[in-house]
Amino acid sequence: MTFEELGVSEPLLKAVEELGFEQPMPVQAQVIPHLLSKEGDVVALAQTGTGKTAAFGLPVLQRIDPTKHTPQALILAPTRELCLQIASDLADFSKYLPDVKVLPVYGGSSIESQMRSLRGGVQIIVATPGRLIDLIKRGVAKLGDVHTVILDEADEMLNMGFLDSINEILDHVPSERKMLMFSATMPAEIGKIAKKYMHDPVEFVVGTRNEGATNVKHVYYMVNARDKYLALKRIVDYSPNIYGIIFCRTRRDTQEIADRLCQEGYNAEALHGDLSQQQRDIVMKKFRDRVVRILVATDVAARGLDVDDLTHVINYGLPEDTAVYTHRSGRTGRAGKTGVSIAIIHSREKGRLRDIERIIGKKFERKEVPTPEQIIEKQLYSLADRIEKVQVNEAEMERYLPGVIKKLGWLTAEDLIRRVLSLEFQRLLDYYKDAPSIDFIDEKPARKEKKEKAAPRTDKEKDRRTAEKGMERVYINLGKNDGFYAGNLIDMLNKTIEGARVDVGRIDLMPGYSLFDIKKKDAQRVVHALKGLDFMGKRVYSEIAEADKDYARAATRKARESRNGDAPNPFFDKKGKGAGRKSRKK
Repeated sequence: MTFEELGVSEPLLKAVEELGFEQPMPVQAQVIPHLLSKEGDVVALAQTGTGKTAAFGLPVLQRIDPTKHTPQALILAPTRELCLQIASDLADFSKYLPDVKVLPVYGGSSIESQMRSLRGGVQIIVATPGRLIDLIKRGVAKLGDVHTVILDEADEMLNMGFLDSINEILDHVPSERKMLMFSATMPAEIGKIAKKYMHDPVEFVVGTRNEGATNVKHVYYMVNARDKYLALKRIVDYSPNIYGIIFCRTRRDTQEIADRLCQEGYNAEALHGDLSQQQRDIVMKKFRDRVVRILVATDVAARGLDVDDLTHVINYGLPEDTAVYTHRSGRTGRAGKTGVSIAIIHSREKGRLRDIERIIGKKFERKEVPTPEQIIEKQLYSLADRIEKVQVNEAEMERYLPGVIKKLGWLTAEDLIRRVLSLEFQRLLDYYKDAPSIDFIDEKPARKEKKEKAAPRTDKEKDRRTAEKGMERVYINLGKNDGFYAGNLIDMLNKTIEGARVDVGRIDLMPGYSLFDIKKKDAQRVVHALKGLDFMGKRVYSEIAEADKDYARAATRKARESRNGDAPNPFFDKKGKGAGRKSRKK
């Protein structure tokens, strides 16, 4: 099938042919004909890098009336980077549509310039929600003629807390419009948006729901928590041609790991929310130009990045939300190419790994951390390959070659190779000399002669209340139903905890509450700092988790009391009876 057979018009065909598009990708083949010939709304589930921008961009451009100088299509994106990427792609597609204007609208850039462009007349707005709302309130972004609304990376927008903003924006768009949602995963919230704002949407699924990218190999290494950085170094050393992203959970971890890699001679940069927009732009330009080969990033900072040909995605620990893993791994293995998604985990994360396997429908392959011998051999062969393929400038070299040959002529070819390799690899040889194995060994208890009575199995809920060694388990009355995820917790702690940084361990996010590990010495300080905060209109309560307290039942009771109009009370006794009930009896 060709783009012409899909119904794409001549000016757009000419542009996509010049861009090197030959045959439509699966999502394009499904979505483009529908958008061009039918009026129904669309929900499309497809991985990052599968051609979604062309799938919605070409039909949108074809349906624009260039004689009208008002916004006719609105595309919402979660991040500035994705906003700019979509606008750039649409500009490329509309090369032979000179009267069609596309405007990217985002924070971090001059709002006056964006206001001037809107007053001058544009047909397509590509926007991040926050800046668009600002322009609507100023009366310059007028959406009364918009006939098509597209939410790109819809699940990412929900994860970033944009649901209220989306609702506010859609209130300014005519109710009779075509609406499209493109997403890599299908959380329940997307179903709610579809039900509220869409009219009998048609669902297109490329692959299966929530699955990982088909061209990505999933690998994990298991080590002790203290050896994670050592494992990371070995994995990078074993991949001489790496061009990838290392994902970390916190901004501090991101900066610290990037700094350590740089100090040890690796070509790495950090990307996180503490950087200014200008700093982020510089880092991303260096990464896209391959001046930087390793990007160490938080999930929030890396959302919407559109970088081709990544060889590796490395998870420096698994994300709490399994949908986040789908987005991480989808950064590699794009446009028909292959990639590797690596997880460096410790033994307590194995259960989460299995949950991810179940959701993405793929198995992780366990591998042993590369040994020093394997790393050095891989690096040597990589250097030999580079020497073999190097382009030699014969004319320029001829001037210098006689003197060098005279100086080194006494060396045999074998001696010369040994010296070149030693010069290149002495640092690696010194570093890995006598380096031990760091793989985690699963220690299975030896069978006993006499059969002992098996200890009762600890239920899942009780296990969640048990902290790791040296840590304290902390309860907080916020969960997924409140739009509360690991990133929200980390941000909350970073902003409220004074003094030395606190290290967060395992996080368990439940619908009505969450539990997380913190070092024992920091536990009381954290609990005290969290109490009384406001999170999206809900008052925060926190306490040191008790092993015999049924927080699941408490959360269910609080939700029921809230629906009945009673104020939820965070204190519950061991039987699940709330103080709120006692106060009502009085």
